[in-house]
Amino acid sequence: MLLVLSGLPGTGKSAVATEVARLTGAVHLSVDAIEDALLGAGLESSWTTGVAAYEAVRAAAEQNLTLGRSVIVDAVNDSEIARETWRHAATATGVSLTFVLLTLDDEAEHHRRLRGRRRDLSHIAEPTWNDVRRRAAEFEPWGGAHEHLDANAPLEQLAGSVAKLISQG
Repeated sequence: MLLVLSGLPGTGKSAVATEVARLTGAVHLSVDAIEDALLGAGLESSWTTGVAAYEAVRAAAEQNLTLGRSVIVDAVNDSEIARETWRHAATATGVSLTFVLLTLDDEAEHHRRLRGRRRDLSHIAEPTWNDVRRRAAEFEPWGGAHEHLDANAPLEQLAGSVAKLISQG
């Protein structure tokens, strides 16, 4: 099964993906970690580098899916072209695909999480609240099926809900 956790920065995608991987043994692949590595290798920060990160994660996902492992991808996925990456991976490997969109409507909580976030990325700066608001305004509507979870729920509850989707997949 391929499960793709989507949502704006600061909604908890990485925390949920990490916990679900721990609970289920699924492989957790983060687009941000790969993009950070690409930037560390000397690539310029650009749309092309972002696409390369998605494609590198897709290739790693396909390798793991072919081995029979469940994969959790952690990425914003704010455009249909990004989401098509995962549809292609699922089709190429013959596995089921589930998109999960994490949203956090409590603006104060979202802002608080974003301010307190510290990731081990050397080449990707943490987004500002204005960056998140801009991305929210540009986030393309979902054209296909997806699960929607309120990221204001406790981490254990969110991880349990997502783990259940993997076990059903």
